[in-house]
Amino acid sequence: MNIRLPFRLVCALALASILTALPAVPSLAHHGWSWTDEEIFELEGAITEIYVGNPHATLDVDVAGEIWRVELAPPSQTVRAGFSEEAARPGDTVKAVGNRSRDHSERRMKAVRIIVNGTTYDVYPNRVPSQ
Repeated sequence: MNIRLPFRLVCALALASILTALPAVPSLAHHGWSWTDEEIFELEGAITEIYVGNPHATLDVDVAGEIWRVELAPPSQTVRAGFSEEAARPGDTVKAVGNRSRDHSERRMKAVRIIVNGTTYDVYPNRVPSQ
């Protein structure tokens, strides 16, 4: 059976499909900085896990017996800053500078700079605070 729909109906159906899918876009989009405090936050501890992949590179860091999730930039930007999974190992000390979660019960921050083994990686160079 071959059914031919009028062009206007096809366009209307296509538009309806796109508009129906739009609410899902924010969940796929980059969540930005809206979940972080504005004040600069620093933490230092031992790396327990390193992940350089989508949507963001992350470090899990042991700070006085509590594990913090340190989010970096998306993988391409993190690697462009010089940091990769080979740049550090579990057990290495890291100092992270950035913004912590607004929910202070959550041990999570978004780093703009990390310092590992004496090397500084500015993963968000335009957000690094002036000294």
